[in-house]
Amino acid sequence: MVKKTIEKLKPYIPEKTIAEMKKEQGLTKLVRLSANENAWGTSPKVAQAIMDWGVKDANRYPDSEVTSLRQAIANGLNVDPEALVFGDGLDEIIQLLSRTLLSPGDEVILTQPTFSEYALHAKIEGAKMVDVPVDVSGTTDLSGILAAITPATEMVWLCNPNNPTGTYVTHQAIAAFMAKVPSSVTVIVDEAYIDFVTAEKQTSVVDLLPKYDNLVVLRTFSKVYGLANFRVGFAVVAPQLAKILQTVRLPYNLSTFAEIAADAAYSDQQFVRRVVKTVADERQKWMDFFKTHALLSYPSQTNFVFFKVDQAAELSQKLLQNGYLVRTGLGHDWLRITVGQPADNQAVQKLISEFIKK
Repeated sequence: MVKKTIEKLKPYIPEKTIAEMKKEQGLTKLVRLSANENAWGTSPKVAQAIMDWGVKDANRYPDSEVTSLRQAIANGLNVDPEALVFGDGLDEIIQLLSRTLLSPGDEVILTQPTFSEYALHAKIEGAKMVDVPVDVSGTTDLSGILAAITPATEMVWLCNPNNPTGTYVTHQAIAAFMAKVPSSVTVIVDEAYIDFVTAEKQTSVVDLLPKYDNLVVLRTFSKVYGLANFRVGFAVVAPQLAKILQTVRLPYNLSTFAEIAADAAYSDQQFVRRVVKTVADERQKWMDFFKTHALLSYPSQTNFVFFKVDQAAELSQKLLQNGYLVRTGLGHDWLRITVGQPADNQAVQKLISEFIKK
């Protein structure tokens, strides 16, 4: 028998491949600006590291402890190597945390809107969702979340910066929030897009972990490092929770290819800094564009922008017909567009201008 909590679930539906969509639409060119991928690729060090490794020991299982990458990240974040739990992308980490911490009837507090997989995996475990809408600026409402906490609350998800709104909650605000959250409630801060934040220097809340055993911080190599295809994510957690998660985690969940790629990408912080600066410059041009055209948008601190426009479905179709795929379905008449290469951003902005003036 299928679990009752699963019977009525709506699955996360991945996009079709670019090749499939080009064939369907009769296009010779298609730029995907819908998945928040890194438009600048990945560090050249990644390709070199993989070529150097080749396929030696391909017949052997990978290092289940991900020793090399674990030590590199521990050094970079100044955390205990044992505090790191690696997953096949953050998707597996989200699933792992939900499976480990949630029981039927537990309450999980979510920002609305936010990344859909938090709710998906919580529902699989039979938990109850408690949605707290973003404020008027599209920012996560920490006061509203605190007010929503009850004795049944087991978990709070904070996507920071938030997907799809792109908005950012300051380090100071989260520190003040954590001081008020009951220690029985696990707060998970998903920092998938934290590297793109330019609003302040101290962005990640990893430094709060020694003070709060109920805090979990997530990071990924899919965004600024450009390794979405390699599926490498990790959680930074309190030592006692790390041991439990390691017990539940599937062994050998990261291939040697993935570890080598992530290790090489992590070593090239100069590439990361270039990407962050370029994205920030292009993102500001998007913000200026929305202001000039009187389009409602939220202040993004990510590599994507979220805005509202009349007849968004029609606009997305026009963009697709012209070779640009953007994200729909995240809010009525709202579109999310990945910050792409300058020429592509300009082309999309021109198409939007033509559409709203018609």
